[in-house]
Amino acid sequence: MTNRPASPGMTAVDICVCTYRRPYLEQTLRSLAALELPAALRARVIVADNDSGPSARELVEAMAKELPFELRYVHCPASNISLARNACLDAAEGDFLAFIDDDSTVSPQWLARLVEMATDSGADAVLGPVRAAYPPSAPAWMRRGDFHSTGPVRVGGEIRTGYSGNVLLARASAHVKGRRFNLALGRSGGEDTEYFSQLHRSGGKIAYAPDAVAYEPVTDERARFSWLAKRRFRSGQTHGRLLASRHRALPQACLAAAKAAFSFGAAVVFAAIAHRRNRQALRGVMHAGVVSGLLGLREIRLYGDDPAKGQTHAA
Repeated sequence: MTNRPASPGMTAVDICVCTYRRPYLEQTLRSLAALELPAALRARVIVADNDSGPSARELVEAMAKELPFELRYVHCPASNISLARNACLDAAEGDFLAFIDDDSTVSPQWLARLVEMATDSGADAVLGPVRAAYPPSAPAWMRRGDFHSTGPVRVGGEIRTGYSGNVLLARASAHVKGRRFNLALGRSGGEDTEYFSQLHRSGGKIAYAPDAVAYEPVTDERARFSWLAKRRFRSGQTHGRLLASRHRALPQACLAAAKAAFSFGAAVVFAAIAHRRNRQALRGVMHAGVVSGLLGLREIRLYGDDPAKGQTHAA
């Protein structure tokens, strides 16, 4: 099925969901079906299935009968999240493209708030907050410290990088057009950090829409210190690799090592206060990851099984 061009005065948005063996995808699509869109805003959903076999096709085809807008399925069989993201970029035809994770749901005004901020600010990319939904079984320190929610980090008053769990891209932007996610990072993660960092360095503007909320449930697997530590270390590796591309590695590695030592020392100081202790420890792990990235050590793998050979297929 092809996407019909928007009528004059209409704004068209492609909402992209990259998925890999995630049953929660049904809840994600149902939340998109409940979006409250202004009359001048039209949406289409693209699901990029990153499994070696078309495991999500049946669900997507069933949901297509229930959604109030067009739903397109794209098969990208390589267990590489960058390949799936790039397939979405290639399949998009609207004025804007939005990414939302396959284990998240969105607020009814989510898309309208993203587009509103993009229009008002003229930004090339607009981020929204991802709020963690903790189960009662999650450790008290984790719920108190809210370690899983995601929001932008400002440096000198501006946002210099982003994330793909809740973002809108202006497709006509010179900083977006032709830009793709790095396939080499498609299994370790960090591909979105690199993408948005490069977008910013090329002159692109990143804005933030605080009311464009997405919600992400924290599963039992993720409600562990070890899972958080692995993510922080990988994030540090990505940051270190980006630093190494612009600065001398050794001085930066020494600085990151000093920050790691300070953070681990602070964790000892706050030993009796669990959420503060663990926050400092995770900062230390992140800075250790920066050292690893600066020294060019291999990035840890977070996504997918062994990749299957094949081309991207659209349906």
